[in-house]
Amino acid sequence: MVAPTDKILDYFEQLNAIPRCSKNEAPVCRWLEQWAGSHGFHSKTDAAGNLVVRIPAGKGYETAPLVVIQGHMDMVCEKTPDSTHDFSKDPIVSHRDGEWVAAGDTTLGADNGIAIAYAMVMAEDTVDRPALELLFTVDEETGLNGAKELPPDFIDGRILINLDSEDEGIFTIGCAGGIDTRITLPFSTTMVPEEKAPYRLSVGELGGGHSGIDIHKGRGNANKILARLLTAISDQAPLRLSALKGGSKKNAIPRDAEALFYMDASRFETVRKVVGALETDIAEELRHTDPGITIELMALDRTPGNHEGLSERASRQVLDLLLALPNGVYGISAQAGGTVETSCNLAVIRLADGSLTITSSQRSAAVSRLAEMTAMVQAVASLAGAEAKDMDSYPPWPPDMRARLLERSIKVYRTLNGRAPEIQVIHAGLECAVIGSIFPGMEMISFGPTIRNPHSPGERLHVPSIEKVWNFLLALLRSMKNGTNGAH
Repeated sequence: MVAPTDKILDYFEQLNAIPRCSKNEAPVCRWLEQWAGSHGFHSKTDAAGNLVVRIPAGKGYETAPLVVIQGHMDMVCEKTPDSTHDFSKDPIVSHRDGEWVAAGDTTLGADNGIAIAYAMVMAEDTVDRPALELLFTVDEETGLNGAKELPPDFIDGRILINLDSEDEGIFTIGCAGGIDTRITLPFSTTMVPEEKAPYRLSVGELGGGHSGIDIHKGRGNANKILARLLTAISDQAPLRLSALKGGSKKNAIPRDAEALFYMDASRFETVRKVVGALETDIAEELRHTDPGITIELMALDRTPGNHEGLSERASRQVLDLLLALPNGVYGISAQAGGTVETSCNLAVIRLADGSLTITSSQRSAAVSRLAEMTAMVQAVASLAGAEAKDMDSYPPWPPDMRARLLERSIKVYRTLNGRAPEIQVIHAGLECAVIGSIFPGMEMISFGPTIRNPHSPGERLHVPSIEKVWNFLLALLRSMKNGTNGAH
């Protein structure tokens, strides 16, 4: 059959017309159930909202193994600061730019809507392939939560193809585990004297990106940069913080952050020069990774009414905590070809109504190093007098270079493309890790079309790679006609 790139993109556009931020997948699930019913496919959901659609085998494939094609229904909902997009009701509007599809001022949702589109076309078209179970999970982006709730009898297949990888020609066979830690520190606020003037400091236009996939690229973290700037200001003019806001998702590198604070107006000119000098240094540090960074210090009018803030001492305590918390790459794996083994992302900060909350996201391919990284975060919080509580966690997916499915996939790819695929273990979390822990004996591989800058408004989908992945997926499924997954 003709490679159905246009049909895949058409279903992707239909999917993008339905708002589907994490924890709001019910409308998409209903749409998929209606689609399944209209084609005579049996479907069912579990208590968490995960959906499985069963597709009968093509003629001659009755003895082929049952294959699970898997992706997630939710997407990361990120937008530019000036965007008016409402993710609760507005469709994602994409546009074609040469070989790429993008959405402009919002995330595109190719992560992982493109997997759903592939699965729908594979189910619909009259192609030679084994029986399929299309497994669509919920709430992946906030901690693989839907996969964690899968009942152990929800699917029958023991060969799983995850379509949530983002580089055509690269097979993912393992991933890091992760733990998120919530740090809280309450403060008392008091009235700020009249002689203190209000100011806003903002950091923006950073590259951001996925806190696992992109962490090795050295992109700036807006929360850390904001803390660095505020500390430099505090060294010149003791300040009183009233609000902090930075980052929005625990699995995204923060692109924007801002602070509201009070200080002596007489020190403004000195502070402005300090910020300007540090801005030059930071821009130079990040000129290859975040060339568009903006830093702005603005004096505000002191309007009538209550003006409360933290004390100077408490404000410095907040800044010391933000400076001390780990962020970035903390270990490289010699076993997995020099890829990132362990990292930490200072993901979200909020100071409002006298309470500081911080979300830190730790990742590692090694369980022991993940525990060590988390203990480091907890220790820093403890030294600051804050409470640290671990929230969502998920296991690593250990790679198996001798897996039969991997052998078969390499052979099929080489035959189809005249070259071997690249094999990788990624630093991001994948649902394969959770699914493998629930369904013993599951053989898994992950691949997909090329996506750039996921989890940010710069997300783009490479159109030519869609056809390449389709052709490989179809060839891989057809190679199982003999009734075994084994490559021997």
